[in-house]
Amino acid sequence: MIPLFGVQNLNKSFGGLAVTNNVSLSLAAGDRLALIGPNGAGKTTFVNLVTGNLLPNSGTVRLAGQDVTRRNAMERVRLGLVRSFQVTRLFYGMTPEEHLALAVLQREGKSGRMVGRYQAMPEVMDEVRDILDLLGLLELSHLKVREIAYGQQRLLEIALALALRPKVLLLDEPAAGVPQSETARIEQALDKLPPDLAVLMIEHDMDLVFRFAKRVIVLAAGTVIFDGSPQDVTKDARVREAYLGSYANVGSAA
Repeated sequence: MIPLFGVQNLNKSFGGLAVTNNVSLSLAAGDRLALIGPNGAGKTTFVNLVTGNLLPNSGTVRLAGQDVTRRNAMERVRLGLVRSFQVTRLFYGMTPEEHLALAVLQREGKSGRMVGRYQAMPEVMDEVRDILDLLGLLELSHLKVREIAYGQQRLLEIALALALRPKVLLLDEPAAGVPQSETARIEQALDKLPPDLAVLMIEHDMDLVFRFAKRVIVLAAGTVIFDGSPQDVTKDARVREAYLGSYANVGSAA
């Protein structure tokens, strides 16, 4: 079976420094993959390569059987590869409903009809409400983004990604900056994602990683040093040395 998404022998160097070193991975529909590693491991560079914000020196990126290595970021979005960002990129004077309506209309090539008109479009409003309800944001739909909690803003970013109808969703640290008391909201939202959606998540919250992922890949110095189950990653000596450290020791003692 052809993977829904895959990269093969991906390489990227800056000034002679290899930041992405012969990385290969693939995702099938419904996969839940976590990409972890220490700061400077090359995770963000990898995401920028696969989403079209950087071009690799060599290697290929494939989506739904197509070679998209030279496609730009917008073309990849249209083909179903969508990402969220580590830092929120929302309009603080707009409401969640307005954000979602704009995303739906942009997807349909109708963003020029946004101002004052989207509420008269039943198909748009039904989809907007469904997505907001899925992520627990429906009651906040008419508040300005500046008025809602940061964890809810992160949920809105996931909602925007879903509005683009992705086949593959890349989540760049969805819990970054979210207070521990609100992390459960992120986790609940991840549990509600469509079961056929392939999800690759970069995250430093290891508790969230181990509850979310069915598979874990570890990057260190731009190289994949582990690809396997969450149960096995804490037992791997190279991973313990490069990244997990005390977390693995605590986990093994528990």
